[in-house]
Amino acid sequence: MNKNLPRALYRAEQVRELDRLALEALGIDEFELMRRAGAAAFSRLQERCRRAGSLLVLAGAGNNGGDGYVIAALAAKLGLRVQLVYLSNPDKLGGAAAQAWRMAVENDAPMCSFQEFKSRQRQDFDLVVDALFGTGLNRAAEGEWLEAIDWINDSGLPVLAVDIPSGLHADTGTPMGAAVRARSTVTFIGMKRGLLTHRGPDCTGELIFEDLDAPAKIHGAGAATTAEVKRIDIHSSAGFLPPRKPSSHKGSNGHVLLLGGDHGMGGAIIMAAEAALRSGAGLVSVVTRSGHRPAVLARRPEIMVTGTEDSRVDLPALFDRASNIVIGPGLGIGEWSRNLLRAALAGHSTRGLPLVADADALRLLARNAVPETDFPRKDWVLTPHPGEAAALLGIDVAEVQRDRFAAVAELQRRFGAHCLLKGVGSLVCVHGHPPRLNLCSEGNPGMASAGMGDVLSGIVAGLHAQGLPLEDSLCCAVCIHGEAADLAAEEAGQRGLIATDLMPFIRRLVNPSRPHYPRSQYPGSQ
Repeated sequence: MNKNLPRALYRAEQVRELDRLALEALGIDEFELMRRAGAAAFSRLQERCRRAGSLLVLAGAGNNGGDGYVIAALAAKLGLRVQLVYLSNPDKLGGAAAQAWRMAVENDAPMCSFQEFKSRQRQDFDLVVDALFGTGLNRAAEGEWLEAIDWINDSGLPVLAVDIPSGLHADTGTPMGAAVRARSTVTFIGMKRGLLTHRGPDCTGELIFEDLDAPAKIHGAGAATTAEVKRIDIHSSAGFLPPRKPSSHKGSNGHVLLLGGDHGMGGAIIMAAEAALRSGAGLVSVVTRSGHRPAVLARRPEIMVTGTEDSRVDLPALFDRASNIVIGPGLGIGEWSRNLLRAALAGHSTRGLPLVADADALRLLARNAVPETDFPRKDWVLTPHPGEAAALLGIDVAEVQRDRFAAVAELQRRFGAHCLLKGVGSLVCVHGHPPRLNLCSEGNPGMASAGMGDVLSGIVAGLHAQGLPLEDSLCCAVCIHGEAADLAAEEAGQRGLIATDLMPFIRRLVNPSRPHYPRSQYPGSQ
Protein backbone atom coordinates (compact mmCIF):
# COMPACT_ATOMS: atom_id res chain seq x y z
CA MET A 1 0.00 0.00 0.00
CA ASN A 2 1.28 3.49 -0.87
CA LYS A 3 2.31 5.11 2.39
CA ASN A 4 2.58 8.64 0.95
CA LEU A 5 -1.11 9.26 1.43
CA PRO A 6 -3.00 11.86 3.46
CA ARG A 7 -3.59 11.23 7.15
CA ALA A 8 -7.19 12.43 7.11
CA LEU A 9 -9.75 9.89 5.88
CA TYR A 10 -13.27 10.95 4.91
CA ARG A 11 -16.75 9.71 4.17
CA ALA A 12 -18.03 10.34 0.64
CA GLU A 13 -20.44 13.00 1.86
CA GLN A 14 -17.55 14.90 3.41
CA VAL A 15 -15.51 14.70 0.20
CA ARG A 16 -18.39 16.24 -1.72
CA GLU A 17 -18.30 19.14 0.73
CA LEU A 18 -14.54 19.40 0.25
CA ASP A 19 -15.15 19.60 -3.51
CA ARG A 20 -17.53 22.51 -2.96
CA LEU A 21 -15.09 24.33 -0.67
CA ALA A 22 -12.26 23.76 -3.14
CA LEU A 23 -14.26 25.40 -5.92
CA GLU A 24 -14.88 28.43 -3.71
CA ALA A 25 -11.29 28.68 -2.48
CA LEU A 26 -9.77 28.28 -5.95
CA GLY A 27 -12.30 30.58 -7.61
CA ILE A 28 -12.98 28.12 -10.42
CA ASP A 29 -16.05 26.42 -11.81
CA GLU A 30 -16.93 22.73 -11.60
CA PHE A 31 -15.71 21.96 -15.10
CA GLU A 32 -12.25 23.35 -14.36
CA LEU A 33 -11.98 21.07 -11.32
CA MET A 34 -13.14 18.17 -13.49
CA ARG A 35 -10.57 19.06 -16.14
CA ARG A 36 -7.86 19.02 -13.46
CA ALA A 37 -9.02 15.63 -12.20
CA GLY A 38 -9.05 14.12 -15.68
CA ALA A 39 -5.64 15.61 -16.48
CA ALA A 40 -4.16 14.28 -13.22
CA ALA A 41 -5.52 10.80 -13.90
CA PHE A 42 -4.25 10.88 -17.49
CA SER A 43 -0.81 11.98 -16.31
CA ARG A 44 -0.65 9.08 -13.85
CA LEU A 45 -1.81 6.73 -16.59
CA GLN A 46 1.06 7.85 -18.80
CA GLU A 47 3.58 7.39 -15.97
CA ARG A 48 2.51 3.83 -15.24
CA CYS A 49 1.73 2.63 -18.75
CA ARG A 50 4.33 4.30 -20.94
CA ARG A 51 3.73 1.83 -23.75
CA ALA A 52 -0.05 2.23 -23.70
CA GLY A 53 -0.83 3.33 -27.24
CA SER A 54 -4.50 2.34 -27.16
CA LEU A 55 -7.01 3.24 -24.51
CA LEU A 56 -10.56 2.16 -23.73
CA VAL A 57 -12.55 4.55 -21.54
CA LEU A 58 -15.90 3.49 -20.04
CA ALA A 59 -17.81 6.56 -18.90
CA GLY A 60 -20.92 6.89 -16.75
CA ALA A 61 -23.46 9.63 -16.35
CA GLY A 62 -22.19 11.90 -13.56
CA ASN A 63 -19.00 13.74 -12.73
CA ASN A 64 -17.05 10.49 -12.69
CA GLY A 65 -18.13 9.95 -16.29
CA GLY A 66 -17.11 13.54 -17.00
CA ASP A 67 -13.59 12.73 -15.79
CA GLY A 68 -13.60 9.87 -18.32
CA TYR A 69 -14.55 12.20 -21.18
CA VAL A 70 -11.66 14.52 -20.23
CA ILE A 71 -9.23 11.58 -20.24
CA ALA A 72 -10.47 10.46 -23.67
CA ALA A 73 -10.12 14.00 -25.00
CA LEU A 74 -6.53 14.31 -23.77
CA ALA A 75 -5.61 10.90 -25.20
CA ALA A 76 -7.09 11.79 -28.59
CA LYS A 77 -5.29 15.15 -28.57
CA LEU A 78 -1.97 13.33 -28.11
CA GLY A 79 -2.74 10.99 -31.01
CA LEU A 80 -3.32 7.85 -28.96
CA ARG A 81 -5.82 5.32 -30.24
CA VAL A 82 -8.76 5.82 -27.90
CA GLN A 83 -12.29 4.51 -27.76
CA LEU A 84 -14.81 6.07 -25.39
CA VAL A 85 -17.77 3.87 -24.45
CA TYR A 86 -20.67 5.63 -22.75
CA LEU A 87 -23.39 4.00 -20.67
CA SER A 88 -25.56 7.09 -20.51
CA ASN A 89 -26.64 8.97 -23.62
CA PRO A 90 -24.46 12.11 -23.90
CA ASP A 91 -27.60 14.10 -24.76
CA LYS A 92 -28.75 13.55 -21.17
CA LEU A 93 -25.56 14.89 -19.59
CA GLY A 94 -25.69 18.20 -17.81
CA GLY A 95 -23.38 20.74 -16.20
CA ALA A 96 -19.67 19.99 -16.11
CA ALA A 97 -20.11 16.46 -17.49
CA ALA A 98 -21.74 17.91 -20.63
CA GLN A 99 -18.80 20.31 -21.03
CA ALA A 100 -16.40 17.38 -20.73
CA TRP A 101 -18.32 15.53 -23.45
CA ARG A 102 -17.98 18.56 -25.73
CA MET A 103 -14.24 18.62 -25.00
CA ALA A 104 -14.02 14.99 -26.13
CA VAL A 105 -16.02 15.76 -29.29
CA GLU A 106 -13.83 18.78 -30.12
CA ASN A 107 -10.74 16.59 -29.85
CA ASP A 108 -12.26 13.92 -32.14
CA ALA A 109 -12.35 11.17 -29.51
CA PRO A 110 -14.29 8.26 -31.02
CA MET A 111 -17.27 7.25 -28.92
CA CYS A 112 -20.12 4.78 -28.95
CA SER A 113 -22.67 3.21 -26.64
CA PHE A 114 -21.87 0.09 -24.65
CA GLN A 115 -24.37 -1.92 -26.69
CA GLU A 116 -22.73 -0.84 -29.93
CA PHE A 117 -19.29 -1.60 -28.53
CA LYS A 118 -20.35 -5.14 -27.61
CA SER A 119 -21.64 -5.78 -31.13
CA ARG A 120 -18.32 -4.93 -32.74
CA GLN A 121 -15.52 -7.33 -33.45
CA ARG A 122 -13.28 -7.40 -30.41
CA GLN A 123 -10.47 -4.85 -30.54
CA ASP A 124 -7.20 -4.94 -28.67
CA PHE A 125 -6.48 -2.24 -26.11
CA ASP A 126 -3.55 -1.70 -23.78
CA LEU A 127 -5.52 -0.31 -20.85
CA VAL A 128 -9.06 0.30 -19.59
CA VAL A 129 -10.17 3.42 -17.73
CA ASP A 130 -13.05 2.87 -15.30
CA ALA A 131 -15.07 6.10 -15.08
CA LEU A 132 -18.50 4.51 -14.59
CA PHE A 133 -19.49 5.36 -11.01
CA GLY A 134 -18.16 7.76 -8.42
CA THR A 135 -18.69 8.02 -4.69
CA GLY A 136 -22.41 8.66 -5.01
CA LEU A 137 -23.25 5.01 -5.73
CA ASN A 138 -25.07 3.43 -2.76
CA ARG A 139 -26.55 0.25 -4.23
CA ALA A 140 -25.51 -2.65 -6.41
CA ALA A 141 -25.10 -2.02 -10.13
CA GLU A 142 -27.72 -3.63 -12.35
CA GLY A 143 -28.44 -4.32 -16.00
CA GLU A 144 -26.06 -2.81 -18.50
CA TRP A 145 -24.00 -1.17 -15.74
CA LEU A 146 -23.37 -4.51 -14.07
CA GLU A 147 -22.53 -5.99 -17.46
CA ALA A 148 -19.93 -3.25 -18.01
CA ILE A 149 -18.26 -3.93 -14.65
CA ASP A 150 -18.12 -7.63 -15.44
CA TRP A 151 -16.70 -6.87 -18.90
CA ILE A 152 -13.90 -4.78 -17.37
CA ASN A 153 -13.01 -7.51 -14.89
CA ASP A 154 -13.14 -10.24 -17.51
CA SER A 155 -11.06 -8.31 -20.04
CA GLY A 156 -7.75 -9.24 -18.46
CA LEU A 157 -6.50 -5.72 -19.19
CA PRO A 158 -4.86 -3.40 -16.65
CA VAL A 159 -7.45 -1.01 -15.26
CA LEU A 160 -7.11 2.57 -14.04
CA ALA A 161 -10.05 3.52 -11.82
CA VAL A 162 -10.99 7.18 -11.60
CA ASP A 163 -11.60 8.35 -8.00
CA ILE A 164 -12.94 4.98 -6.83
CA PRO A 165 -13.39 1.56 -8.45
CA SER A 166 -16.97 1.36 -9.69
CA GLY A 167 -19.18 -0.68 -7.37
CA LEU A 168 -17.08 -0.17 -4.23
CA HIS A 169 -18.71 1.59 -1.26
CA ALA A 170 -16.55 4.64 -0.54
CA ASP A 171 -17.31 4.68 3.19
CA THR A 172 -16.90 1.01 4.09
CA GLY A 173 -14.71 -0.66 1.45
CA THR A 174 -17.48 -3.19 0.78
CA PRO A 175 -18.34 -4.10 -2.83
CA MET A 176 -22.03 -3.49 -3.55
CA GLY A 177 -22.46 -6.60 -5.63
CA ALA A 178 -19.86 -6.50 -8.41
CA ALA A 179 -16.97 -4.02 -8.22
CA VAL A 180 -14.16 -3.20 -10.61
CA ARG A 181 -10.77 -4.67 -9.73
CA ALA A 182 -8.26 -2.03 -10.77
CA ARG A 183 -4.51 -2.11 -11.05
CA SER A 184 -4.34 1.56 -10.03
CA THR A 185 -6.82 4.06 -8.62
CA VAL A 186 -6.39 7.84 -8.71
CA THR A 187 -8.53 9.57 -6.10
CA PHE A 188 -9.03 13.28 -5.58
CA ILE A 189 -9.42 16.11 -3.01
CA GLY A 190 -10.04 13.92 0.07
CA MET A 191 -9.00 10.33 0.79
CA LYS A 192 -12.05 8.05 0.97
CA ARG A 193 -11.73 5.78 3.97
CA GLY A 194 -13.26 2.74 2.26
CA LEU A 195 -10.35 2.57 -0.18
CA LEU A 196 -8.05 1.46 2.66
CA THR A 197 -9.93 -1.31 4.46
CA HIS A 198 -11.86 -4.57 3.95
CA ARG A 199 -12.10 -5.21 0.17
CA GLY A 200 -11.04 -1.68 -0.73
CA PRO A 201 -7.36 -2.57 -1.32
CA ASP A 202 -8.41 -5.63 -3.38
CA CYS A 203 -10.26 -3.32 -5.75
CA THR A 204 -8.04 -0.23 -5.82
CA GLY A 205 -4.65 -1.77 -6.54
CA GLU A 206 -2.03 0.96 -6.29
CA LEU A 207 -3.67 3.95 -4.62
CA ILE A 208 -2.68 7.43 -5.80
CA PHE A 209 -3.89 10.69 -4.28
CA GLU A 210 -4.20 14.01 -6.12
CA ASP A 211 -5.24 17.16 -4.24
CA LEU A 212 -5.86 19.10 -7.51
CA ASP A 213 -4.16 22.11 -5.90
CA ALA A 214 -6.99 22.49 -3.41
CA PRO A 215 -5.77 24.55 -0.42
CA ALA A 216 -5.16 22.73 2.84
CA LYS A 217 -7.42 25.16 4.70
CA ILE A 218 -10.55 23.47 3.37
CA HIS A 219 -9.76 20.39 5.47
CA GLY A 220 -11.20 20.66 8.95
CA ALA A 221 -12.85 23.98 8.12
CA GLY A 222 -15.92 22.82 10.05
CA ALA A 223 -17.64 19.75 11.39
CA ALA A 224 -18.62 18.68 7.87
CA THR A 225 -14.97 18.49 6.77
CA THR A 226 -13.31 17.30 9.97
CA ALA A 227 -11.98 13.80 9.41
CA GLU A 228 -13.44 11.19 11.75
CA VAL A 229 -10.68 8.69 10.92
CA LYS A 230 -6.91 9.21 10.83
CA ARG A 231 -4.44 7.06 8.92
CA ILE A 232 -1.45 5.89 10.95
CA ASP A 233 1.75 4.15 9.87
CA ILE A 234 5.27 3.47 11.13
CA HIS A 235 6.11 7.18 11.02
CA SER A 236 3.30 7.77 13.51
CA SER A 237 5.10 5.70 16.14
CA ALA A 238 8.56 7.25 16.02
CA GLY A 239 7.72 10.21 18.27
CA PHE A 240 6.52 7.93 21.07
CA LEU A 241 9.80 5.99 21.34
CA PRO A 242 12.54 8.27 22.68
CA PRO A 243 16.07 6.97 23.41
CA ARG A 244 16.49 5.43 26.82
CA LYS A 245 18.13 7.36 29.65
CA PRO A 246 21.68 6.27 30.52
CA SER A 247 20.46 5.34 34.01
CA SER A 248 17.77 2.99 32.68
CA HIS A 249 17.59 -0.51 34.18
CA LYS A 250 15.32 -3.51 33.75
CA GLY A 251 13.01 -2.39 36.52
CA SER A 252 12.43 0.97 34.89
CA ASN A 253 11.25 -0.70 31.68
CA GLY A 254 8.34 -2.59 33.17
CA HIS A 255 7.26 -6.15 33.81
CA VAL A 256 4.83 -7.88 31.45
CA LEU A 257 2.84 -10.83 32.81
CA LEU A 258 1.34 -13.19 30.24
CA LEU A 259 -1.23 -15.91 30.97
CA GLY A 260 -2.06 -18.69 28.51
CA GLY A 261 -0.73 -21.72 26.70
CA ASP A 262 -3.03 -24.63 27.44
CA HIS A 263 -2.02 -28.17 26.45
CA GLY A 264 -0.73 -28.24 22.88
CA MET A 265 -0.78 -24.43 22.52
CA GLY A 266 2.39 -23.37 24.28
CA GLY A 267 3.82 -21.75 21.16
CA ALA A 268 1.30 -18.89 21.28
CA ILE A 269 2.28 -17.71 24.75
CA ILE A 270 6.00 -18.09 23.94
CA MET A 271 5.67 -15.87 20.85
CA ALA A 272 3.72 -13.23 22.76
CA ALA A 273 6.30 -13.22 25.56
CA GLU A 274 9.23 -12.97 23.14
CA ALA A 275 7.53 -10.09 21.33
CA ALA A 276 7.17 -8.25 24.65
CA LEU A 277 10.91 -8.68 25.24
CA ARG A 278 11.82 -7.61 21.70
CA SER A 279 9.62 -4.54 22.13
CA GLY A 280 11.75 -3.46 25.09
CA ALA A 281 10.04 -4.70 28.24
CA GLY A 282 12.56 -5.03 31.08
CA LEU A 283 11.04 -8.20 32.55
CA VAL A 284 8.63 -10.80 31.16
CA SER A 285 6.87 -13.56 33.12
CA VAL A 286 4.64 -16.31 31.78
CA VAL A 287 2.01 -18.36 33.60
CA THR A 288 1.30 -21.50 31.61
CA ARG A 289 1.01 -25.27 31.84
CA SER A 290 4.02 -26.66 33.71
CA GLY A 291 4.78 -28.96 30.82
CA HIS A 292 5.63 -25.96 28.63
CA ARG A 293 8.46 -24.75 30.88
CA PRO A 294 11.26 -26.58 28.99
CA ALA A 295 10.07 -25.20 25.65
CA VAL A 296 9.82 -21.64 26.97
CA LEU A 297 13.29 -21.70 28.50
CA ALA A 298 14.81 -23.42 25.47
CA ARG A 299 13.39 -20.80 23.15
CA ARG A 300 13.97 -17.77 25.38
CA PRO A 301 15.81 -18.28 28.66
CA GLU A 302 15.21 -14.60 29.50
CA ILE A 303 11.54 -15.38 30.19
CA MET A 304 10.48 -16.29 33.74
CA VAL A 305 8.02 -19.19 33.83
CA THR A 306 5.45 -20.27 36.41
CA GLY A 307 3.69 -23.57 35.84
CA THR A 308 0.08 -23.82 36.94
CA GLU A 309 0.59 -27.42 38.10
CA ASP A 310 3.46 -26.43 40.41
CA SER A 311 2.88 -26.99 44.10
CA ARG A 312 3.10 -23.29 44.89
CA VAL A 313 1.52 -20.91 42.42
CA ASP A 314 1.22 -17.42 43.89
CA LEU A 315 -0.68 -15.42 41.25
CA PRO A 316 -1.36 -12.48 43.60
CA ALA A 317 2.39 -12.06 44.12
CA LEU A 318 2.93 -12.10 40.36
CA PHE A 319 0.24 -9.47 39.88
CA ASP A 320 1.89 -7.30 42.53
CA ARG A 321 5.10 -7.22 40.49
CA ALA A 322 3.49 -6.75 37.06
CA SER A 323 3.06 -3.58 35.01
CA ASN A 324 0.29 -5.12 32.89
CA ILE A 325 -1.32 -8.41 31.93
CA VAL A 326 -1.72 -10.24 28.61
CA ILE A 327 -4.42 -12.91 28.61
CA GLY A 328 -5.44 -15.11 25.70
CA PRO A 329 -2.58 -16.49 23.56
CA GLY A 330 -3.08 -20.27 23.49
CA LEU A 331 -5.44 -19.96 26.45
CA GLY A 332 -8.04 -22.50 25.32
CA ILE A 333 -11.65 -22.49 26.47
CA GLY A 334 -11.81 -25.12 29.22
CA GLU A 335 -12.06 -24.77 33.00
CA TRP A 336 -8.31 -24.08 33.32
CA SER A 337 -8.72 -21.29 30.78
CA ARG A 338 -11.72 -19.75 32.51
CA ASN A 339 -9.89 -19.72 35.83
CA LEU A 340 -6.93 -17.86 34.32
CA LEU A 341 -9.25 -15.36 32.64
CA ARG A 342 -11.06 -14.84 35.94
CA ALA A 343 -7.74 -14.24 37.69
CA ALA A 344 -6.57 -11.80 35.00
CA LEU A 345 -9.78 -9.79 35.18
CA ALA A 346 -9.50 -9.72 38.97
CA GLY A 347 -5.94 -8.42 38.72
CA HIS A 348 -7.18 -5.78 36.32
CA SER A 349 -9.98 -4.73 38.67
CA THR A 350 -8.41 -4.95 42.13
CA ARG A 351 -4.86 -3.86 41.30
CA GLY A 352 -5.63 -1.52 38.42
CA LEU A 353 -3.38 -3.46 36.06
CA PRO A 354 -3.93 -2.62 32.39
CA LEU A 355 -4.92 -5.72 30.47
CA VAL A 356 -4.54 -6.89 26.87
CA ALA A 357 -7.16 -9.50 25.92
CA ASP A 358 -6.68 -11.51 22.74
CA ALA A 359 -7.53 -14.81 21.05
CA ASP A 360 -9.22 -17.35 23.34
CA ALA A 361 -9.82 -14.73 26.04
CA LEU A 362 -12.10 -12.99 23.54
CA ARG A 363 -13.91 -16.24 22.78
CA LEU A 364 -14.52 -16.79 26.48
CA LEU A 365 -15.77 -13.22 26.94
CA ALA A 366 -18.14 -13.72 24.01
CA ARG A 367 -19.49 -16.86 25.73
CA ASN A 368 -19.91 -14.97 29.01
CA ALA A 369 -17.59 -17.52 30.62
CA VAL A 370 -16.92 -15.12 33.51
CA PRO A 371 -20.47 -13.90 34.13
CA GLU A 372 -19.61 -11.87 37.22
CA THR A 373 -17.57 -9.43 35.10
CA ASP A 374 -19.08 -6.01 34.51
CA PHE A 375 -18.68 -3.95 31.36
CA PRO A 376 -17.76 -1.39 30.19
CA ARG A 377 -14.29 -1.16 31.74
CA LYS A 378 -11.36 1.17 31.27
CA ASP A 379 -7.63 0.59 30.88
CA TRP A 380 -7.79 -2.53 28.82
CA VAL A 381 -7.34 -3.53 25.20
CA LEU A 382 -9.35 -5.89 22.97
CA THR A 383 -7.68 -7.14 19.78
CA PRO A 384 -10.23 -9.24 17.85
CA HIS A 385 -10.12 -10.39 14.27
CA PRO A 386 -13.48 -10.18 12.45
CA GLY A 387 -14.64 -13.61 13.67
CA GLU A 388 -13.91 -12.76 17.30
CA ALA A 389 -15.51 -9.33 16.88
CA ALA A 390 -18.65 -10.95 15.50
CA ALA A 391 -18.84 -13.28 18.51
CA LEU A 392 -18.36 -10.40 20.95
CA LEU A 393 -21.10 -8.37 19.26
CA GLY A 394 -23.48 -11.28 18.70
CA ILE A 395 -23.62 -10.78 14.93
CA ASP A 396 -22.18 -12.63 11.95
CA VAL A 397 -18.80 -11.96 10.38
CA ALA A 398 -20.33 -10.57 7.18
CA GLU A 399 -22.08 -7.86 9.19
CA VAL A 400 -18.81 -6.89 10.88
CA GLN A 401 -17.06 -6.65 7.53
CA ARG A 402 -19.89 -4.72 5.87
CA ASP A 403 -19.02 -1.74 8.04
CA ARG A 404 -15.81 -2.27 9.98
CA PHE A 405 -15.84 1.31 11.26
CA ALA A 406 -19.24 0.85 12.87
CA ALA A 407 -18.23 -2.54 14.29
CA VAL A 408 -15.08 -1.34 16.05
CA ALA A 409 -16.92 1.71 17.40
CA GLU A 410 -19.64 -0.55 18.83
CA LEU A 411 -17.02 -2.80 20.44
CA GLN A 412 -15.49 0.21 22.12
CA ARG A 413 -18.86 1.51 23.30
CA ARG A 414 -19.98 -1.85 24.65
CA PHE A 415 -16.78 -2.95 26.40
CA GLY A 416 -15.18 0.40 27.24
CA ALA A 417 -11.80 -0.80 26.01
CA HIS A 418 -9.35 0.49 23.47
CA CYS A 419 -10.30 -1.78 20.57
CA LEU A 420 -8.42 -3.08 17.56
CA LEU A 421 -10.29 -4.72 14.69
CA LYS A 422 -7.68 -6.66 12.75
CA GLY A 423 -7.66 -7.17 9.01
CA VAL A 424 -6.73 -5.20 5.92
CA GLY A 425 -6.63 -1.61 7.12
CA SER A 426 -6.72 -2.57 10.81
CA LEU A 427 -8.90 -0.17 12.80
CA VAL A 428 -8.12 1.19 16.27
CA CYS A 429 -10.85 2.84 18.32
CA VAL A 430 -9.57 4.42 21.56
CA HIS A 431 -11.99 5.60 24.18
CA GLY A 432 -12.43 9.29 24.74
CA HIS A 433 -15.04 12.00 24.33
CA PRO A 434 -15.65 11.27 21.54
CA PRO A 435 -13.76 8.01 20.82
CA ARG A 436 -11.00 8.34 18.24
CA LEU A 437 -10.69 6.13 15.16
CA ASN A 438 -7.40 5.30 13.44
CA LEU A 439 -6.69 3.13 10.41
CA CYS A 440 -3.27 1.48 10.07
CA SER A 441 -1.98 1.27 6.52
CA GLU A 442 0.93 -1.07 7.34
CA GLY A 443 0.93 -4.82 6.73
CA ASN A 444 0.55 -7.29 3.88
CA PRO A 445 -1.30 -10.54 3.00
CA GLY A 446 1.61 -12.64 4.22
CA MET A 447 0.42 -11.88 7.75
CA ALA A 448 -2.45 -14.33 7.29
CA SER A 449 -0.63 -17.02 9.24
CA ALA A 450 -0.74 -18.49 12.74
CA GLY A 451 0.69 -16.56 15.67
CA MET A 452 0.63 -13.04 14.23
CA GLY A 453 -1.96 -11.88 16.76
CA ASP A 454 0.03 -13.35 19.65
CA VAL A 455 3.06 -11.33 18.58
CA LEU A 456 0.95 -8.17 18.39
CA SER A 457 -0.38 -8.64 21.92
CA GLY A 458 3.16 -8.93 23.20
CA ILE A 459 4.22 -5.73 21.45
CA VAL A 460 1.29 -3.79 22.94
CA ALA A 461 2.18 -4.91 26.46
CA GLY A 462 5.92 -4.43 25.94
CA LEU A 463 5.48 -0.82 24.84
CA HIS A 464 3.04 -0.04 27.64
CA ALA A 465 5.39 -1.53 30.26
CA GLN A 466 7.99 1.09 29.23
CA GLY A 467 5.65 3.94 30.09
CA LEU A 468 3.58 4.62 26.98
CA PRO A 469 -0.11 5.28 27.61
CA LEU A 470 -2.21 2.26 26.72
CA GLU A 471 -3.88 3.88 23.70
CA ASP A 472 -0.51 5.02 22.29
CA SER A 473 0.93 1.56 22.92
CA LEU A 474 -1.86 0.00 20.88
CA CYS A 475 -1.52 2.42 17.96
CA CYS A 476 2.28 2.13 17.91
CA ALA A 477 2.15 -1.66 18.22
CA VAL A 478 -0.19 -2.05 15.24
CA CYS A 479 2.13 0.07 13.11
CA ILE A 480 5.33 -1.67 14.26
CA HIS A 481 3.73 -5.09 13.79
CA GLY A 482 2.60 -4.28 10.24
CA GLU A 483 5.87 -2.63 9.24
CA ALA A 484 7.89 -5.53 10.66
CA ALA A 485 5.85 -7.87 8.45
CA ASP A 486 6.38 -5.58 5.45
CA LEU A 487 10.16 -5.61 5.99
CA ALA A 488 10.18 -9.38 6.44
CA ALA A 489 8.14 -9.79 3.24
CA GLU A 490 10.42 -7.40 1.36
CA GLU A 491 13.38 -9.56 2.34
CA ALA A 492 11.96 -12.98 1.45
CA GLY A 493 8.41 -12.66 0.10
CA GLN A 494 4.90 -12.78 1.56
CA ARG A 495 4.14 -16.46 1.07
CA GLY A 496 5.63 -18.51 3.88
CA LEU A 497 5.95 -15.52 6.24
CA ILE A 498 5.57 -16.74 9.84
CA ALA A 499 5.09 -14.86 13.09
CA THR A 500 8.59 -15.40 14.46
CA ASP A 501 10.07 -13.88 11.27
CA LEU A 502 8.96 -10.52 12.66
CA MET A 503 11.11 -10.61 15.82
CA PRO A 504 14.38 -9.09 14.50
CA PHE A 505 12.47 -6.35 12.70
CA ILE A 506 10.43 -5.49 15.80
CA ARG A 507 13.66 -4.82 17.66
CA ARG A 508 14.89 -2.50 14.91
CA LEU A 509 11.61 -0.63 14.69
CA VAL A 510 11.42 0.12 18.43
CA ASN A 511 14.82 1.78 18.04
CA PRO A 512 13.78 4.54 15.60
CA SER A 513 17.21 6.13 15.47
CA ARG A 514 18.23 3.14 13.31
CA PRO A 515 17.29 3.18 9.62
CA HIS A 516 14.23 1.14 8.63
CA TYR A 517 15.38 -1.00 5.75
CA PRO A 518 15.75 -4.73 5.25
CA ARG A 519 18.44 -6.75 6.98
CA SER A 520 20.33 -7.35 3.74
CA GLN A 521 20.82 -3.60 3.31
CA TYR A 522 22.03 -2.83 6.84
CA PRO A 523 25.56 -1.40 6.97
CA GLY A 524 28.06 -4.20 7.47
CA SER A 525 25.64 -6.98 6.45
CA GLN A 526 26.80 -9.78 4.18
